[in-house]
Amino acid sequence: MNSKMNETMPVRQILSSSKEFKLFWKEQGPFRFALTSSEFPPVMLEPEEWIFSDNLEMLLKSLIQFEKRNMQVLYSPFNPGNKAIFRPEDLIPWKIANFPEEWQAAVCDCFIPEGHLTRHIFEGRVLPEGKPDREGVEKAFFSCLARSVEQLGYLLFTPRAGSKHADIKKYLVQWEEDDEDAGLR
Repeated sequence: MNSKMNETMPVRQILSSSKEFKLFWKEQGPFRFALTSSEFPPVMLEPEEWIFSDNLEMLLKSLIQFEKRNMQVLYSPFNPGNKAIFRPEDLIPWKIANFPEEWQAAVCDCFIPEGHLTRHIFEGRVLPEGKPDREGVEKAFFSCLARSVEQLGYLLFTPRAGSKHADIKKYLVQWEEDDEDAGLR
């Protein structure tokens, strides 16, 4: 399988029909994770574009073009006692430098504009004593993003019920019905 050649490298592919998707899945996959837009026009994806990977964090980094934009998680301390500057209560002193402009007006539990991170990134995680390190904050952010990606207008397919591959069956059945209704089959 080609997807096993480099498990961390996401594959981006434009798939316009369920038939194209099934052929791609058979030839290149299966993959552990798949992501596409649930809105039109899509944000940070081309129309009908999908991202596939066996590594969820790498899939999300591909979506936001983490390396291409030279994004970094940075400690960004602020004075919580300074009441002259309005800050949401759940803001933490970490941000993402070179945050995607496309998400500046997005509503997401993980961040506010300019890439300032919120406490929601730590939900369900055991926090280390003291200040978390950059790597821990980055992992927590991508974990939160995976849980919140639907808020941003994406569909994320993950393995279900002990499967090793993304659960796309229900979506694919609906897509095939839509293709048939549109006379594409």
